[in-house]
Amino acid sequence: MFRNSYFSRKLHSLLGVIPVGFFLIEHLLTNYSATHGPAKFMEHVNWLHELPLVLLLEIVGIWLPLLYHAVYGLYVAYTAKNNVSNYGYFRNQMFFLQRVTGVITFLFVAFHFFQTRFQITLGLPQEEIGIQMHNIASNSVFFVLYCIGIVSAVFHFSNGMWSFLVSWGITIGPRAQRVSSVIWMVVFVIMSILFIMSLSAFVNPEFQSVPQMTKG
Repeated sequence: MFRNSYFSRKLHSLLGVIPVGFFLIEHLLTNYSATHGPAKFMEHVNWLHELPLVLLLEIVGIWLPLLYHAVYGLYVAYTAKNNVSNYGYFRNQMFFLQRVTGVITFLFVAFHFFQTRFQITLGLPQEEIGIQMHNIASNSVFFVLYCIGIVSAVFHFSNGMWSFLVSWGITIGPRAQRVSSVIWMVVFVIMSILFIMSLSAFVNPEFQSVPQMTKG
């Protein structure tokens, strides 16, 4: 189906940053607003849904790039020759984990999409998305699965950014790449903590009901 062409690899790499990486960061900021209560969370959600041509923006700016990145990434994961058992050095391990977390992230995003955005498409009122997230986060099995998916997605993004900077000739040389490794591992830890804090915030009983929005 795919050819391991230079263009396909570069497009896959670029889409992992723009717009998929931007979407992950935006998702973090929106979900983190839940730590300030249901009203603040819904303020962020409503702002996003009130953007002009929001459905077109979602399809063209998020879902199609994400679909290409995911499908091509699965192809790469399937065809990649991982030699961690023979060459257990750090970067080879990161290469292997990038493929594993890519598969986990693909499954997690599909599952999360079905539980949230797709439910709105099926008729769930937008203002009840906080209740839906409360029900998900309050389920111990879902909570653990979401934590695994979150950590996988953030690792895939952070380690992918290291690879992006190398493959696009931005970090050249061992020293620059070592510094980049440290920076992106710190980013991985910080983003993972913030995402899990966001998920934990939805357990708050305040999210069991639709928040009363104040008009400015």
